Amino acid sequence: MTSTAVASAPSVQPPADAPPLIELDRATVVRGQVKVLHELTLRIAQGQHTALLGPNGCGKSTFIKLITRELYPLAHADGHVSVRVLGQSRWQVDRLRAQLGIVTGDLSSILSEMTGLTVEQAVLTGFFASYTLPAFREISAEMRERAAQTLAMTGALALRERAFAELSAGETRRVLIARALVNRPHALLLDEPSTGLDLVARQHLVNTMQSLARQGITLVLVTHHVEEIIPEIERVVLLREGKVLADGTRAELLCDAPLSAAFGGPIRVTLQDGRLNAIAG
Repeated sequence: MTSTAVASAPSVQPPADAPPLIELDRATVVRGQVKVLHELTLRIAQGQHTALLGPNGCGKSTFIKLITRELYPLAHADGHVSVRVLGQSRWQVDRLRAQLGIVTGDLSSILSEMTGLTVEQAVLTGFFASYTLPAFREISAEMRERAAQTLAMTGALALRERAFAELSAGETRRVLIARALVNRPHALLLDEPSTGLDLVARQHLVNTMQSLARQGITLVLVTHHVEEIIPEIERVVLLREGKVLADGTRAELLCDAPLSAAFGGPIRVTLQDGRLNAIAG
């Protein structure tokens, strides 16, 4: 298995005085009658590859929805702002797309329902933060070239003319990452990217993430799969029951005791062919 080539993309390095990519300060979220985030405090700097790891129900999905503005934290009595993205307390997700690309499974379902949408068109919709190509907007040759470049970066260029709805789960992930990359963002937020992937497709995904990290695109990986956490991701945040259980390096936290505490049962971590694997029991 060879790594995906990404030589055409320049390295992206944030300035020294850049604001945090994502900053949560005592963020509390209630869904229905259940408190799903408990005064969560977390700061992710630009350029700091980070994995948020934990079991289902630990608050990972709620964290994503705070960034996409699908959920909002409870207001503090003193007016203190709980969530900032790139230093902003108010933002529109579509206007951040040149700085922060977001890849979620929800987007895959929506695009799959668009009749006749090709892979190239799905990637081009990323320029407009829409699910279809606006009839009143011109698609320039430069846009098509950038779409081709990002599809090549994720190993999906051969799929360009295929119908998006006909893709496999692994092909879909690569196309969605390409869609996020057309705006040349400084960072990518990836939500459970390997869900439903077979072993070959998961390796393609790992290769793509490694290539992006090496060119300087900040990765924020939200997952419950230890196997997804590539060596370039040095910081790991363990979540449990809506709180930060531990925050440290991969060497400190991707081992038996911390993971067993996070997942609420015995976990054994092994190293095979240079990759970590976690086994329950």
